[in-house]
Amino acid sequence: MPAGLCGTWEIISNVNFEGYMTAMGISQCLRKIALKLKLKKVIEQRGDKYIIKTVSSFRNYTVSFREGQEFEEFTKGLDNRHVKSLVTWEGNKLVCEQTGEKKNRGWAHWIEEDKLYLELYCEGEVCKQVFKKNVNE
Repeated sequence: MPAGLCGTWEIISNVNFEGYMTAMGISQCLRKIALKLKLKKVIEQRGDKYIIKTVSSFRNYTVSFREGQEFEEFTKGLDNRHVKSLVTWEGNKLVCEQTGEKKNRGWAHWIEEDKLYLELYCEGEVCKQVFKKNVNE
């Protein structure tokens, strides 16, 4: 993992989040709430285990995994689905492919300069988020 990936990141850009959430089947009411949130990502590495937390004033979500090992994931608080997830490094990108009832679902995190990029994708919709590192770290 690139050393700069770990830390707390605050969102600065969120493009097509609503389109992505619609593809995920998230209700209009929850989409309206989610669009107003200021998201944070907290990324940690403990040995060979990665922990990624998505933090907001409404809901938090934590996923932990080992690179290259498929695992069962319940996306509680997001779209509440059971998926099989596999996270691997593809060059400098940490990429997750998720299989379940939604097609072409997953995400990718990577660093460019001093920013964290996240692409979330599902059924042809792509959300592009950009985060800056919390300067207090």
